Amino acid sequence: MSDYNAPLRDLRFVLHEVFNASEVWAQLPQLQETVDSETADAILEEAAKVTGQLIAPLSRNGDEQGAQWDNGIVTTPDGFKEAYNTYIEGGWVGLSGNPAYGGMGMPKMLSVQFEEMLYAADSSFALYSALTSGACLAIDAHASEALKNTYLPPLYAGRWAGVMCLTEAHAGTDLGLIRTRATENSDGSYKITGSKIFITGGEQDLTENIIHLVLAKLPNAPEGARGISLFLVPKINVNTDGSLGNANAVTCGSIEHKMGIKASATCVMNFDDAKGYLVGEPNKGLAAMFTMMNYERLSIGIQGIGCAETSYQRAADYARERIQSRAATGVQNPEQTADPIIVHADVRRMLLTMKSMTEGSRAFACYVGKQLDIAKFSPDPVLAEQAQDLVALLTPVTKAFFTDTGLESCIHGQQVFGGHGYVREWGQEQLVRDVRIAQIYEGTNGIQALDLVGRKIVANRGEYLTAFTQRIREQASQPETLYSAEVLSAVARLESVSQWLLEKAADDKNEVGAASVEYLHLFGYVAYAWMWSRMATAAQKNHAQEPDFYSAKLATADFYFSRMLPRTLSLETSIKAGSEPLYGLAAEQF
Repeated sequence: MSDYNAPLRDLRFVLHEVFNASEVWAQLPQLQETVDSETADAILEEAAKVTGQLIAPLSRNGDEQGAQWDNGIVTTPDGFKEAYNTYIEGGWVGLSGNPAYGGMGMPKMLSVQFEEMLYAADSSFALYSALTSGACLAIDAHASEALKNTYLPPLYAGRWAGVMCLTEAHAGTDLGLIRTRATENSDGSYKITGSKIFITGGEQDLTENIIHLVLAKLPNAPEGARGISLFLVPKINVNTDGSLGNANAVTCGSIEHKMGIKASATCVMNFDDAKGYLVGEPNKGLAAMFTMMNYERLSIGIQGIGCAETSYQRAADYARERIQSRAATGVQNPEQTADPIIVHADVRRMLLTMKSMTEGSRAFACYVGKQLDIAKFSPDPVLAEQAQDLVALLTPVTKAFFTDTGLESCIHGQQVFGGHGYVREWGQEQLVRDVRIAQIYEGTNGIQALDLVGRKIVANRGEYLTAFTQRIREQASQPETLYSAEVLSAVARLESVSQWLLEKAADDKNEVGAASVEYLHLFGYVAYAWMWSRMATAAQKNHAQEPDFYSAKLATADFYFSRMLPRTLSLETSIKAGSEPLYGLAAEQF
């Protein structure tokens, strides 16, 4: 099955009714004349057609055929190249790009919704342009004007692709161990020598050129992460007039054979005195690369939402059609020999878990997109800084929680199908395989949890957290807010656990690592409680206008608060068990 229908009604509900996007954009001068609600709706409508009709039908064959490597040449599956050419004609790669260099300048609140559609249609296809968008961010933020003028227009146009080259065989999370070297040429360019692994889209047949952002070390650079620099290395050298020149010394040594996202080429890339250009300052490359990495972390989080949405759509359709056994309360469908499985409590439990978590994720992604827009475009430096602090706090949550719960939802969707969920042509098992990588790449979810607890909670004594919970308290305390008591109770639990953790971490360095994953999940469920309170309040306000849609929203909110939010109780207990149970075994006893 390859059917995917973008949930346009729900996307618009979140954008316009929950977060009042047009009011947000009206307060940001650079967006005032760029986008309004009508423009946003038109973009979403067109995006739904592109993802549902052009990209989604490629997904199954892309998985079956996969990307192919032959003597350094990578080919994408049948149909990818033609679809990609149509895709870039719409300007989708540069949707949120800088208009000064050919981007469309759309806000992040809107682009996160487009990214969800893209991943929902096919994760493999989505990754090729997602990496380009991230590379553009890093170049726009840190490169020289000459590099921006040369490289950003064709990247935004989609004629060239961008990728990031961090990982080496011996250096994954600990990038300070990289061995790739850079030496300066007489003309100010650099020779880049080394090998990188796990490079998504490092080689492919979709674009004229591929622009590699490569982490490397200069001679006599400081040890560790403080000595990393960032370089722009094109696959094909670019002439001074912007035309393509001769091939650079960049080759693809092989591609990986993977569990999922098989149509996405995951490459080993070799740089043999390849010509590159410094991006930003020497030895400050990791900070520059994090501009791209943080974008990709949110993007990969959204992969979890997209896969979960597609799995939910298929599972809900199947549950309404598949007849099997009778309802516990008696015959519901007397014209048939059995009732549709949607009457059964456990099927409803799985579907509502999927629905409540996916819609909670969608709302939270839009909220984080709002903060990114304020941080980027607000003329008020105080508001911009506050928004940036929130983004720093919430980025690891979006990456890890979206993908952890996205996998859970995809597994539920597979389970609803029973035996058919294990069979390839139904598509559910592919979603499970495709989404599984999202918990691993762009910083494993365990690393995201350590970042949240160690850097964003403990290191600054909960300053970012306090700013976030104050916002929740202010809104939840408004008289018209639904589920106010539940949200305030959940926030109090998060604050209590955070204070406990701050005190324990001061005496036991293992407490941060011991608590981190459960803490991130606790944080996520509390954040979603706030999202569901806001969605329920908006639905109650507008209920008379569209009763079917809003009553479904209210019923799903009730399920979340009664069946999902209580997970925070067990998470609190697990966290407060402390680190000792994790260190009861000696290494040789494992």
